[in-house]
Amino acid sequence: MIYRIDTNLAPAAIGPFSQAIQVGNLLFVSGQLPIDPATGEFNSEDAVAQAEQCLANVKAIAAAAGTSLANAVKTTVLLTDLGQFAEINKVYAGFFGEPYPARACYQVAALPKGAKVEIEAVLAIP
Repeated sequence: MIYRIDTNLAPAAIGPFSQAIQVGNLLFVSGQLPIDPATGEFNSEDAVAQAEQCLANVKAIAAAAGTSLANAVKTTVLLTDLGQFAEINKVYAGFFGEPYPARACYQVAALPKGAKVEIEAVLAIP
């Protein structure tokens, strides 16, 4: 069965997609922008702060599905400036522990709404 996961502790989807989909014991979290769910606006123009908000959103969605970032198996980080990679990596490391999830990181030309960072994740549900 496929289940849609929604929480008001993360921003609502801004298009025809779900915050996350659960299939069996896997949770697929859509790319999260740095939108503060309390305001509906970006938390900052700073890429590092944006990464922190993206990960906070992923964390909230994971909790709504009954899991946590400790069960993350794969993430994808999209950046508009790969020059921010080292600083964003420090924030990222604060959200995850050993064993770190597998990860891909790409520089992209643009992200929705002019964001500098977007992060998606796949997590196991115990």
